[in-house]
Amino acid sequence: MKLTVIGHICIDVFHKADGTEERALGGIYHSVAAMANLASDRDTIFPVFGVSKKDEEQIRTALTKYKNIDLSGLFSFEGETNTVHYYDDSPNERSLDIAKPIPFRQIKPFLNVDGVYVNMISGKDIVIDTLDEIRLEIRSKKVSLHLDMHSLTLTVNPDGTRVHKEMADWRRWCFMTDSVQMNDEEAREMSVEGFSDELLAKQMIPLMVKAFIITRGAKGATLYQEQHKVLTALQMTEELDTEPVSTLGSGDIFGISFLYFYLKKKNYVDAAQLAQRTASHSTKFNLSEKHRELKAMRELL
Repeated sequence: MKLTVIGHICIDVFHKADGTEERALGGIYHSVAAMANLASDRDTIFPVFGVSKKDEEQIRTALTKYKNIDLSGLFSFEGETNTVHYYDDSPNERSLDIAKPIPFRQIKPFLNVDGVYVNMISGKDIVIDTLDEIRLEIRSKKVSLHLDMHSLTLTVNPDGTRVHKEMADWRRWCFMTDSVQMNDEEAREMSVEGFSDELLAKQMIPLMVKAFIITRGAKGATLYQEQHKVLTALQMTEELDTEPVSTLGSGDIFGISFLYFYLKKKNYVDAAQLAQRTASHSTKFNLSEKHRELKAMRELL
């Protein structure tokens, strides 16, 4: 199986209450590393993203340890890699040095695959015209396309803080996308009309979206589908035997594992249930452990 993963990588900086800092790879790295551990060595993952020249060696080193990752789609640029700052004493994170959108010319060589995962990490990862070009390129190839709306629903203030916004063009983003994902806060704030979850799901069906997923943190996730012209909603939860250690990256892990399991099972219900179990399992571990611990989930296949 071949999968292309598109989105901005980040350097996450954690500002501790004692004045110290910790740095870690974030953004699309969560999806790529999770997929590398979840998939077999016979699968191939093509990450497509840009990175600052000064950070390129670090990121290549972090990813080349995986035999199933092909780094042909990684490219470098002048300037800074996306940086996201987290603060122990504040719930507000700050996004700085957001990279330019990934151009279609960088993506096109990696579209002869089984599935394409687009995660709008920064909200500027690709422009809508690029998504249109992706859809046009893969339409006749029966390549599954999964879109995580993520930061498309956010606007960035001059100081780097992010707030939710209404999206007048969300229908164009979702149109002819096989599966669409967002969290419950994004779903609540995104539409100009202020749709409820169910009404938003009903709006997705005419856009030819086959599966619409709203993730709900500790409350699980809901999968909406149309079956025999009737909207169905499947609520999924996974009880944890311990308190979550780290939820950072869980939505990214849900999205990539959902696409992977769908390609394996060809069933959205199975894919969503397995993705929920995978994302929940990942919260039991800290950032340095959570990706490699997903190897234990392979037995679910």
